[in-house]
Amino acid sequence: MVVSTTRLTLIGKPDCHLCDDARAVIASVLEDLGDGASVSLEELSIHDDPELNEKYWDEIPVLMVDGRVHAIWRLDAERLKAAILASA
Repeated sequence: MVVSTTRLTLIGKPDCHLCDDARAVIASVLEDLGDGASVSLEELSIHDDPELNEKYWDEIPVLMVDGRVHAIWRLDAERLKAAILASA
């Protein structure tokens, strides 16, 4: 049986309260899913990447699920959980 890993990418910046809120939602969802979920999380800062800065500077945080934009500004825990389960 092949278990696929759901790739989450959080695009934000330091000292961003909405980014902190997004991290908390992600952590809560991952805790709810437990060890059975195969999820990787990468965080990228718009300060470190000019292309990301140009594209998302006024939309952060942006959460990508498997390379596709899932949410901008605010995350909904139930919607994220459903996306992760659907991706698995």
